[in-house]
Amino acid sequence: MSLVLKKIQHIGIPVTNLEKSEAFYQSLGFENVMGSAFEHPEGNGKVAMMKSGEIIIEIYQFPETVLPEIASRKDGHVDHIAFDVEDIDQTFATLKAGGYEILEEAPVFLPFWKNGCKYFNIKGPDGERLEFNQIL
Repeated sequence: MSLVLKKIQHIGIPVTNLEKSEAFYQSLGFENVMGSAFEHPEGNGKVAMMKSGEIIIEIYQFPETVLPEIASRKDGHVDHIAFDVEDIDQTFATLKAGGYEILEEAPVFLPFWKNGCKYFNIKGPDGERLEFNQIL
């Protein structure tokens, strides 16, 4: 099996207060280059893609009912690492054929960036989530 991974696309960090976290990352030299809402089983969430040079950090806030679990984490808040790929459907097919534990039924479309993106996640041996992402 040979995957074509272009680069780390972003690192996802759930936060309890998006505005406060956005200000924090701006103080470190990051710029909000994309903000959006997203659907979650418990309601709507919101996200900001913060960029500095080639580094992108995705900070996102789940609905209020989920925030206590996020706030109570003691061992860090990094949620996933996302890899940028050229062909999300081919990457999905390759990993599915390879027997990896894929967490979605198919690549998921999100209305992020100018034309949207598609992503899916696999689970690593210790439960870590690795996301594969194609900006459309």
